[in-house]
Amino acid sequence: MESLRGKVAIIGVADTEVGIVPHMSATQLTIDAALKALDDAGLTKNDIDGLITCNSFAEPILYHAEAMAEYLQIKPKLCYSVLTGGGTTFSLVEHAAAAIVAGLCHTVLIVTADSLRSGLTKEKAMTSQASTGHPQFESIYGPTVPALYALIARAHMEKYGTTSEQFAKIAVACRKHASLNPAAQMRELISVEDVINSRMIADPLHLLDCSLISDGGAAVIVTSAERAKAFKQDPIYLLGVGEGHHHEHISQALDFTTSGATDSSKLAYEMAGLGPKDMDFAQIYDCFTPTVLVELEDLGFCEKGEGGAFVDSGAIELGGALPINTHGGLLSHCHPGHPGSMFALTEAVKQLRDQAGERQVKNAQTALVHGQGGIMSSHTTLIIGREVS
Repeated sequence: MESLRGKVAIIGVADTEVGIVPHMSATQLTIDAALKALDDAGLTKNDIDGLITCNSFAEPILYHAEAMAEYLQIKPKLCYSVLTGGGTTFSLVEHAAAAIVAGLCHTVLIVTADSLRSGLTKEKAMTSQASTGHPQFESIYGPTVPALYALIARAHMEKYGTTSEQFAKIAVACRKHASLNPAAQMRELISVEDVINSRMIADPLHLLDCSLISDGGAAVIVTSAERAKAFKQDPIYLLGVGEGHHHEHISQALDFTTSGATDSSKLAYEMAGLGPKDMDFAQIYDCFTPTVLVELEDLGFCEKGEGGAFVDSGAIELGGALPINTHGGLLSHCHPGHPGSMFALTEAVKQLRDQAGERQVKNAQTALVHGQGGIMSSHTTLIIGREVS
């Protein structure tokens, strides 16, 4: 495969209002994010010739990308929707980059949004959640999504001695970062004790081990590296990307404590010519606290089984060796479903532009962003940076 390293760059990013946004539908959030990203890049809608979206649970549309193009009144050469769970954002960037390098289009708008908090009844939310499990081996026993992730948490605890307190420290770090982010849904500081004492959802996961339910949307604009320098924002280059897929249903996973992130990160590091120690910070998918711990290991930031000790060291907090989820992540910034990981990418770009305010990582040059969908099923890793060296 032809390497994508340094051939495309992100030139525009934007987030909508997040949290509880009843005055905007999923479609309105999508368009709001798109228009704000165009403004950030200094473009008009007529400069866009590629559009990639992710469909909405709250307001599903059969031909979603085409409908958004119609709403924007653009006629892109490339137009489609992708839905691969929490990894969707980063696979979309990979697909957009490949399309640009292949000459199918030159400037791609990637936009995702949903209204999980305001746009779904509890009944619809539970129906959607139930579709996650395998119909023969999982769903018939009635597990919720948190219960399926709890299997991963319990397996790691039994195998490596990981503790609930170590999981809790991930939630505490994300909330600390969210407290510095005026846009975050939850900004009040929490302690390890707060997490441990919060309501049990699926043993060993407590309420504060679980991500939020939110409304919101975000967008990025990608173009060729050659064109990128002509726009008003400093370009942030794609250095590496990779995907990893070990299973779809968790009951079919060969190992609950190792994921496809091992494969996706290996491909991304190889393309970038970089390794874990070269990353100044990371945005790691945090739908539940144990997800982060397993991913830290699988992405190579610590050895397998040492994720708990890595978290204990304070490495994941601002000022630590590897600050993660500097916007607050899904645990504290927001989680509107499939679009949730888009905020990790817009935050990473802001950090690399030195636009993150109080939560700014000093001298940030290179970042890893990672997303996963399903129950640790579909993984995509991106490495982005200020320079192509």
